[in-house]
Amino acid sequence: MKKFNSDSYLNMELLRFTTAGSVDDGKSTLIGRLLYDSKSIFEDQLENIEATSKRRGETTVNLALLTDGLRAEREQGITIDVAYRYFSTPKRKFIIADTPGHIQYTRNMVTGASTANLAIILVDARQGIVEQTRRHSIIASLLGIPHIALCINKMDLVEYKEEVFNNIVSEYREFATRLKSKDIHFIPISALNGDNVVNRSTNMPWYEGVTLLYLLENIHIASDINHIDTRFPVQYVVRPYSDEFHDYRGYAGRIASGVIRKGDKITVLPSGFSSKVKSVELDGKELDEAFAPLSVTIQLEDDIDISRGDMIVREGNVPKQSQDIEAMVCWMGEKPLQLNGKYAIKHTSKDARAVVKEVKYKLDINSLHRITENPQIGMNDVGRITIRTTAPLCFDAYTKNRETGSFILIDEGTNVTLGACMIID
Repeated sequence: MKKFNSDSYLNMELLRFTTAGSVDDGKSTLIGRLLYDSKSIFEDQLENIEATSKRRGETTVNLALLTDGLRAEREQGITIDVAYRYFSTPKRKFIIADTPGHIQYTRNMVTGASTANLAIILVDARQGIVEQTRRHSIIASLLGIPHIALCINKMDLVEYKEEVFNNIVSEYREFATRLKSKDIHFIPISALNGDNVVNRSTNMPWYEGVTLLYLLENIHIASDINHIDTRFPVQYVVRPYSDEFHDYRGYAGRIASGVIRKGDKITVLPSGFSSKVKSVELDGKELDEAFAPLSVTIQLEDDIDISRGDMIVREGNVPKQSQDIEAMVCWMGEKPLQLNGKYAIKHTSKDARAVVKEVKYKLDINSLHRITENPQIGMNDVGRITIRTTAPLCFDAYTKNRETGSFILIDEGTNVTLGACMIID
């Protein structure tokens, strides 16, 4: 038996991807097939779903049960909540976010897709491109997901015909010309039978592309993170107050983007004070440099008044600072967005309050036309708004930096997240 190399595993590249599609397109079955064929499930898990499938009178093992964890999901055969699964191959580690297909749960797709490198959007070969396909594609584009894999599923139910696949690809390409996502891959699959998921299909000799797993293992994601603009939102000020570390003052947080090196000249926002990086520490060890998305503690050469919500950036490379912000919003609240409504706001590690000053338009998700006459933004709608905050935010455009270019709107009374927002340059 090959010896497990823990250091090699920890240093493996991590790919986060999300699945989306309409109801019954086979998202959970696809993930189950991916885990099953890549031998990424334990024997007891397999025995459990075999027993459950048999108890329900099914003749084959229902691989969708691997991800449908809630009782309501298993009873209805649908996905309601975002289900996260972890697996690895010799080439990469993966985190999967299986998101719901029902329109009333579209808001959960935003949650699952917000940190993804790649989005798998499933299309039923019999149905073709439907409204939810467009909706999920637009959300993936707005969220800045760099790569999309459009998987045309249930090819076995259309006799594996190349013509069906080509028609869907042609229709989606025409629609995708209006999206920001440009790296789009098309794969014909049967999640139920395993065609082109992990192993190549013998039923579709006309398809000369790669399997889904090959794409996941080899797609280039190193350049997806912004390593140029250094942004370090401070989450916590570390003061041990012990004899050993009597004068220690560190600033802990997760590097949102860029690289921090010992000796770097930095600026603290919003105060504008300058200093130099004295040390960069991770797990008690000092590093010469650290990069996004590592969580580290840094010390500065000067004692500066810094608190949670402040941002440390490299000198000469500062983000915008303003109280007036324009953004695209994916609305999740059951009650519509209120013009002049007051909401709490969370941006990186900073908390503030905001007022919606203007609703510029709502996006028609089928045509991508802008509805400008009395636009009402309700649950699952996407629109463009302008807000004014109680304190200046330090931000970049979302297209440049997904971390500092995003924020959420929160109900002040219930603490429920109402809207996910992407800042426009």
